[in-house]
Amino acid sequence: MDKKDIAGIRKQLKPDNDLLRISDIFTVYVMKETTEVYHSQKQPFEMLDSDQQELFMNNFKKVLTGQLNEKLFELKFQRDAENSSQLILHKGLLESSEGWQEQMLIMTEKMLKDQPNEKDIVITFIRAEYMKPTKSRNEETEETGRDTVYAHRFILCSINKTDEPKKEIQFDYVEKEFKYKVEVDPVIDLKTPMSGFLFPCFTNHSSDVNHVLYAAGKANEPDYRFIEEVLNGEEIMTAQEDKAVFEEVIKSVVGDQLSPSTLASVYSEINESIEESGDDEPPRLDYKDVERILTNSGEKVESEKIKEAFGLITDNESYELKANSIVPKFKSKSIKIDTKVAKISISPQDLQYVKQVNRNGKRWIMIEIDEDAEIDGFRMLPEEFGE
Repeated sequence: MDKKDIAGIRKQLKPDNDLLRISDIFTVYVMKETTEVYHSQKQPFEMLDSDQQELFMNNFKKVLTGQLNEKLFELKFQRDAENSSQLILHKGLLESSEGWQEQMLIMTEKMLKDQPNEKDIVITFIRAEYMKPTKSRNEETEETGRDTVYAHRFILCSINKTDEPKKEIQFDYVEKEFKYKVEVDPVIDLKTPMSGFLFPCFTNHSSDVNHVLYAAGKANEPDYRFIEEVLNGEEIMTAQEDKAVFEEVIKSVVGDQLSPSTLASVYSEINESIEESGDDEPPRLDYKDVERILTNSGEKVESEKIKEAFGLITDNESYELKANSIVPKFKSKSIKIDTKVAKISISPQDLQYVKQVNRNGKRWIMIEIDEDAEIDGFRMLPEEFGE
């Protein structure tokens, strides 16, 4: 799935939407420090009142919010996994309402196995169908674009913690007295899901039952146990980890000192390959690609040395880095230059205007500019370098 596919489903998660039909909602309550279901409840989603529907819709939007490879991860299912989640979820899509509930209870058992929680948690499943028009509205012919649609059936899961009820002091206007009020019912935190997943993934307008979209609670903090043991997904690397691998490979090949202009050239070339890919999946870079990028940026490197670095750092000489995980946001001030005197923010494309120079035994950071700089509304007075 790409970000457009995910955004397309997230956009449809709203009440009274004829392009999204949610048939059932199944909710499981689990007490803290236990691994057993305390209570479960299944009902048609349309039986919920509109306020409840909106709360759940917003919660599922939160599940599907975040950057790919940072918070959202497309996982390929492991082959020949015992008690395969791929098979469980696929059965859940195809079976009756009761059969779907049974399969979701099996998934719940996998989540809870040997994993007691510090707080009560609520696991919510919905089974739905998303209709995507095959073409956009045609104003001339007045075709709505909904005459023909792609129909995607899916299961969406959200895991949420509960919060302790509030203790409050209230004033009773009638009795004219202060009263101490204690709520006993826990509150489900639907604003910050702990985790979740979407099955199946959607690629090129078709369902891809060989992949599942996993949602972590926080960016770059996936639950590897959940990925491998609950969803039976293959091992992943976060964008942060890919970035770290790239940096370690570069350091092992050219050292830990690199001129800003060289780094700007490296980022520029990688960003160009991302833009050329357009709406397709962003390119991946192997050791040969890294060699080419460094060479084009003016560094003399050896192919075998880069290949060896890939092997040492990732245990896989053929490992491929995701290009969009390496380059900071190209047109925003996403790069930080830290010194004891100042912190400077600059975009990758503007790194070429930055230099560190030595003069009279001192180090200076120089930034080429086209106009006078301003400080608190005053234009800086130009000086000769070193004065």
